[in-house]
Amino acid sequence: MTSPLPLRRLALRTCAAACLALLGSVHAAPAGNDSVQLQVDAAAKGTPLPHFWENMFGSGRAVLALRDDYRKDLEAVKGATGFTYVRFHGIFDRDMGVAYRDAQGKLQFNFSYVDQVYDGLLARGVKPFVELGFMPPEMSTQPDSHHDFWYHPNVMPPKDPAEWDALVRAFLQHEIERYGVEEVRSWYFEVWNEPNLAFWGGKPEKDTYYELYDRTARTVKSVDKQFRIGGPATAQAAWLPDFLKHVKQSGAPIDFVSTHVYGDDTADNVFKTNENIPRRDMVCRAVDRSHKEIGASPFPKLPLIYSEYNASYANLPNVTDTVYMGPWMANTIRECAGKVDMMSYWSFSDVFDEQGVVKTPFYGGFGLIAADRIEKPAFNAFAMLHKLGDTQLPLKTESALATRRADGTVVLALWNYTKPLGDTADYTPGVPTGDAKHFDVDLKHLGKATQAMVWRLDQDHGNAVAAFDKMGRPATPSREQITQLREAGKLAAPEQATLQNGRLSIDIPPQGLVVVELH
Repeated sequence: MTSPLPLRRLALRTCAAACLALLGSVHAAPAGNDSVQLQVDAAAKGTPLPHFWENMFGSGRAVLALRDDYRKDLEAVKGATGFTYVRFHGIFDRDMGVAYRDAQGKLQFNFSYVDQVYDGLLARGVKPFVELGFMPPEMSTQPDSHHDFWYHPNVMPPKDPAEWDALVRAFLQHEIERYGVEEVRSWYFEVWNEPNLAFWGGKPEKDTYYELYDRTARTVKSVDKQFRIGGPATAQAAWLPDFLKHVKQSGAPIDFVSTHVYGDDTADNVFKTNENIPRRDMVCRAVDRSHKEIGASPFPKLPLIYSEYNASYANLPNVTDTVYMGPWMANTIRECAGKVDMMSYWSFSDVFDEQGVVKTPFYGGFGLIAADRIEKPAFNAFAMLHKLGDTQLPLKTESALATRRADGTVVLALWNYTKPLGDTADYTPGVPTGDAKHFDVDLKHLGKATQAMVWRLDQDHGNAVAAFDKMGRPATPSREQITQLREAGKLAAPEQATLQNGRLSIDIPPQGLVVVELH
């Protein structure tokens, strides 16, 4: 992933929820509430809405995929979202044991741990989005040069580029032998991770990365022309025009463009401006620019893949652990729709050790599931938003999405975005502040539909952090407390409501997300 805050600086730099009501006619919004009037036409033409936000997730380094809790978290997220791909660092790291030298100094390869990792993924219906890296120390120009992550990956170029080519070729040929060429053709292969930060030690950065990309892409295609290869996997949505210009000139193969951005990346780092771009808008502002850069490039039809994104690249417990993530995620879908082919939320689980072994749950980890398999509000947000249809209906608002499924079911997402209570590594206790948001929704052409199912995520629904706070935020919860937290974190059961004359009214508290399903 993108470096956490200190490393990144070095590298570059409620009651309102309980009052939710579905009424037969629109009522006046309570005093002080922000009111939103919506008209939804269930028969409108609409535009495609592939579920780009949930097709792939990031995760901790490759070796963690051997752990039981990793695999159980993977199964839970697969069940909630149906996702297809997972991306992680370090498939070639030392702890994966892929490269060693024999007594004569000849380079040898061993993929037994790789087999166990990929077997575990595929057995659970998930395919690898393969990040080719980092460098086995046995092949590095500087074997003792490490990144600052706790597990110290080697990020230097290969001492002998031909050995790197041999590793990539042997790796791919082994995957074909084990899984069959048709299966491996369904994977993606990405060259390295964030070469514009401290994850790449080549100097100068661009020229040496471009050389690595060209060699790797040609090697991949030499094994099978249908394998999908791409890059540059940069942080802060960087390098895309220059990279695509280079690839055009070099003639290296390319099948997709990948890059990363986080909600608290700065405008200076991403856009070279001194704007103050809010956390809610940064990701999709970057996506929009990348989309346009590809359109203006020599490869205007290439797919755009954001292979890392999240509301924060740092450990901010009031952001990634809380119900804040519901409205943030829904708004990200709204803003990014139609501009990106696939996005990989970083990450699906807090089975994660870039900053060291996890010491306590709810420390601001990036995952949808906290330590001890406790589902966070973000997990519930993804589970709810998974219910959206694959056609987006016209709607002029910044606080809602209207969609339709193939069977005609209309699904709405409604939210009340407010800023997080805290923006540091120290947790700020309390309930989200601000007014409730009142929605009056007028639904047309629903036929005889009169029933609605309503799912809610807010301070009082699907929120394990509220229960953790009441416990006093114990650093190491007991087994009984873990059981209680797991129960508190479950998605709240839906409510059934009756519509009259195709109208509904809903109040949503600050940082609340509501999904409404209308059959």
